[in-house]
Amino acid sequence: MVKETVTDSLPTASLSETLSFLCKIMAPNIAKGVIVRRPGVVHLAERWALDKRSVKQVQAFNNKYGKGPLLFKTPFKPMALVLDPEDANRVMEETPEPFATAEAAKQSALSHFEPDMALISHGKARQERRRLNEEVLQSSCPMHSFSAHFSQVAEQEVAALLETVRHHNNKLDWSLFIDAWNRIVRRVVLGDAARDDDPLTQDLIQLRKAANWGFMRPKRKRLRQKFHGRLAHYVDQAEPNSLAAKLSDYASQSQAKPLDQMPQWLFAFEPAGMATFRALALLCAHPAQAELAQAEADQKPQPQSDNPFLKACVLEALRLWPTTPLILRETTERTRWSQGEMPTNTTLLIHAPYFHRDDRHLEMANRFAPDIWLDPEQLKHWPLLPFSGGSGICPGRHIVLLVTSAVLAAMMRNHQFRLDPPGRLTEHKPMPALLSNFHLCFRLKQAGSVSSREGSAL
Repeated sequence: MVKETVTDSLPTASLSETLSFLCKIMAPNIAKGVIVRRPGVVHLAERWALDKRSVKQVQAFNNKYGKGPLLFKTPFKPMALVLDPEDANRVMEETPEPFATAEAAKQSALSHFEPDMALISHGKARQERRRLNEEVLQSSCPMHSFSAHFSQVAEQEVAALLETVRHHNNKLDWSLFIDAWNRIVRRVVLGDAARDDDPLTQDLIQLRKAANWGFMRPKRKRLRQKFHGRLAHYVDQAEPNSLAAKLSDYASQSQAKPLDQMPQWLFAFEPAGMATFRALALLCAHPAQAELAQAEADQKPQPQSDNPFLKACVLEALRLWPTTPLILRETTERTRWSQGEMPTNTTLLIHAPYFHRDDRHLEMANRFAPDIWLDPEQLKHWPLLPFSGGSGICPGRHIVLLVTSAVLAAMMRNHQFRLDPPGRLTEHKPMPALLSNFHLCFRLKQAGSVSSREGSAL
């Protein structure tokens, strides 16, 4: 419980401030695509530094209103913007009661393709579904029992990717990378038989595109049934060393809805691919950190390589450019704060870029600083939320970091990459507020053919 004296109500934004909130914070993130990104809008958002403007707007709210949270009377329902790090931590720690993950807008979007997912469930159903996710994904274990196989899959698919790159004039762009990434994801989640099942991935993308529109777009029920049928086929066949094999141990009729948890696993891996591609760009722009990453990657591959520095680079890419910039919760009861009370059914919004890039308090706000993830005690009480937090934290975070770091290690081992053009990022300038993964491009060279590391990442 908050110990400070409680006044009647929280500070409420004016009409002009509400319009600024909607235009500078909500609208750009919705336009970029909440469930599947729109490359053209992401490119414009980077070019116009819209994310920087949104951070500055939240800072202005904080400077004026203090701790907050700040209430907005929006057309649809009351919303509150979290302004204080202690309040952000509180919301994470007190999930799902009284701060539920099943927020209304999130439910409206995700129900297009995963209506029974733990993330948008309540009560006992959420408990059972969350427990299933944690058990299958082994949330409490830094290394999944299938880690050796997942690492091997990454090695194999990166080798195939690099061979393709060589046949494309040594040019690596997002389209080549995401195709290889999706093959890795399908093998990890569904098994080797799904390696080339790109139609399944495309079906999910179509469902996600509809989900971008939430309640404004009718649900594509036939496509969802077709998609779930394809998932059921892989679970029935249940290849060893896949997440589908773990899932097959659960009764299909239980309230946990085992099959309905799988779309989230496939969906959540795409942002991880975005972070991996951005981490490679960061290393290209930072030679000193690249040498450390290269040394880690050059170590003889182990069955379950830990790759702590490469994981830190991925986490830093997620700090600089969060793939979930708006973390939503919904109050299930009236809640008390230092400045007042918040009503039930209020949407609470944590703007991750604001906390990740608050240059008033964080010395490394706008620079590449992977070392902060090697010593978490440095920022123990500050809300850095690459995978959300508290009991609502992403249950697959360890698998994501395993796969992303394994992919980076395989790409960097005996290879060098250069950003194309080289000035896309530079260590001598603050990191941009947004970096479009869709518009990143690299040039590949064999390590043995390069006499100097100058200007290269690896």
